Amino acid sequence: MPLAITIIFIVLATVVGAFVRRRKRDKCLKDFGGDLVSLEETDGKEVYGKLRVENTGLEFVYSEAYADEDGHDETSYVLYKFEYPKIQALIRYHEKLSESGRKERERELKRTYHPTLVRRLKRRVQNVFKTVRDSVMEVVNMLMTAAKKATPAAGVLTGQDKYVSQMKQELMGSVGTSYEPLLERYIGHKVVLEVIKGDEIFEYCGVLKEYTAEFVEIMDVDYKAAEEAGRRADLVVPRKYGVVRHLGE
Repeated sequence: MPLAITIIFIVLATVVGAFVRRRKRDKCLKDFGGDLVSLEETDGKEVYGKLRVENTGLEFVYSEAYADEDGHDETSYVLYKFEYPKIQALIRYHEKLSESGRKERERELKRTYHPTLVRRLKRRVQNVFKTVRDSVMEVVNMLMTAAKKATPAAGVLTGQDKYVSQMKQELMGSVGTSYEPLLERYIGHKVVLEVIKGDEIFEYCGVLKEYTAEFVEIMDVDYKAAEEAGRRADLVVPRKYGVVRHLGE
């Protein structure tokens, strides 16, 4: 019996983990998928290409092959998930979008800016389900703890701790959104985003579209890179470098 339970837990942990890992992609990053995007890294490096978003990282596909200093032809740049701390910002310049891409982006901006009652209601329902899910996981934790202490199967359940923990970590990490009441009420409104670049702080005014545990997404900003003139763009910035500081309307 203990062996059968162990096998069941191993199978469940494997299946749940594989399913969640395949589907789990950050919502902010996913919004830029398929578009031409510029990557700014914290060391000053810049990469530009068509963005492909996977659960294990990002790929920027170049429009044409590029020969590096060693003479190698390169056609893409891969940034793995463990390298995300190197991201300073992802920039989607409006002028670089295709005609269909610009139209789709305009539609999305209209849906985002001062969202309709239906859209706001949908988001509230999603947040309720996230809260319920968190509560259910807390109840499961308490039941498992109580079962270990009070049932004859306590020894068997204790032996499956690592598999239970693995499933919980996969499920909890699958949502990719850290609910933030302060930011939630600003969704769909113009805000001022402070972005830390080295020892300087830059402010960008735009429409807050989305946030997750790691990133914040803001649309329709006047973005300056280096010394060049500002260009209309959408941004995805790591939350450790980008802070929504003010409501902008």
